[in-house]
Amino acid sequence: MRTIDLSPLYRSLVGFDRLAAQLDAAANNEAASGYPPYNIERTDENAYRIEIAVAGFKPEELAIEVKENLLTVTGRKTANDEAKRYLHRGLAERNFERKFQLADYVIVTDAALADGLLSIALKRELPEALKTRTIEIKTTPAPLIEGEKAA
Repeated sequence: MRTIDLSPLYRSLVGFDRLAAQLDAAANNEAASGYPPYNIERTDENAYRIEIAVAGFKPEELAIEVKENLLTVTGRKTANDEAKRYLHRGLAERNFERKFQLADYVIVTDAALADGLLSIALKRELPEALKTRTIEIKTTPAPLIEGEKAA
């Protein structure tokens, strides 16, 4: 397992401690578990889709929460093994919690479950104050200098 030492950054960058903490958390989270597998797709300039493989889970066994730019997807499988006798059990139907750190102004717009894939649509919506604006340049007649006649 590789670790990244970010302490040199702390000496020269001020106010980026949150970014460094997010990098540390992402490195630790990836090493913890690869279940369930997922894809992150950029569908447009300001739109994304996360697809998570949740085969065997019902919609009522899944939960999606967003709090302070942290998207959390949780799967809690209800126990129903009493009546079943498996000869081989290869499908992983274990509980999971997958977290995604969202950038500022990224919101969840939709979620759908189809064919064992949970698709979560995300969109970046910048506030009007942060969008690029074009400022109109007005022209005014040049002021007259004393002794000149207006044309």
